[in-house]
Amino acid sequence: MTVKPVPGLEVCVDSIGDLRAVWEGGADRIELCAALSLGGLTPSPGLLAMAAQGVTPVYVMIRPRGGDFVFSTDEEATMRRDIDAVAVAFEQKAGTVGVVLGASLADGRLDVSCLERLLQHARSVGLSRATLHRAFDLTPDPAEALEQAIGLGFERVLTSGCAKTARDGAEILRMLREQAGERISIMAGGGLTPENVAQVITVTGVTEVHASCRGPAPQEQGDGRGLAFGFGARPGETDAGRVRAMRSIVMSTARNGE
Repeated sequence: MTVKPVPGLEVCVDSIGDLRAVWEGGADRIELCAALSLGGLTPSPGLLAMAAQGVTPVYVMIRPRGGDFVFSTDEEATMRRDIDAVAVAFEQKAGTVGVVLGASLADGRLDVSCLERLLQHARSVGLSRATLHRAFDLTPDPAEALEQAIGLGFERVLTSGCAKTARDGAEILRMLREQAGERISIMAGGGLTPENVAQVITVTGVTEVHASCRGPAPQEQGDGRGLAFGFGARPGETDAGRVRAMRSIVMSTARNGE
C-alpha cells in the first residue's frame, strides 16, 4: 500500500467546546477522545454524535481505560463494542472517520495479534482508516514496530520519536520517516506548539503533526468546592486562534520542504 503523506494538522479534543474551536480554527483532522488528562480514552456516545455533525474528518480514540496498553480479553471485547458505536454514530460518513488504536505486550512490543483482531473488526463494520497511537513510543525497537504497523495496514503512526516530546525525539522521527517512505505516514506529536512546530518539521521532514492547541485553563465556576472534593480542575481548552496559527505554520513549512 502506498500512503503519500499530506501536510496537515490533527488536533486532539475531549469536549464539545474543543470541537467547536477546532471547526472554527480549521484543523485538517480531529482526534476525538475523552479524558485527555489520562492520555485520551474512548469518547461518549453523545460526543460522538456531536462530532458527526461537523465536516472535519474525525479519528476516534478506542481505549477503555487509563494506564498501560496491555489489554485483557474483556477489555479487547469492550474495544470492539466501542468500534461498533463509532460505526453507528458515523454511518453516513464512513469515508471521513477512522479509529485510533494501540495495544502492547508486557515487554512493550506491539501486541500484533490484538491489533490485527481489532483492525479486522473495524473493517468489518466499515471503518477502514486507522492510526496507531503512542503505544508505539513504548516499543523497544521502533524500526521493527514500524514494519509491524505497515504490515497491519495502519494509515499512520502517531509518535514523539519514542521520547517525551517530539522535539526530544526529532532524530528518531527523521529515521522513522525515512524508513516509512510512502508506505505509511509518520505523524509527529508530543509537546508541539506554534512556537516549535516549524523546527520539528524542518529537522524531521514530517508533514503531518498532532497537537492539542490548548490555551490557559478556564476559571472554575461556582464556589470551588468541587476541587476540594477531588472532582478535578478543568484543563485548558482548545483555542481556535492557536489552531489557525499552527495550521498556517504547518502548511507553509511542510510545503517549503517539499
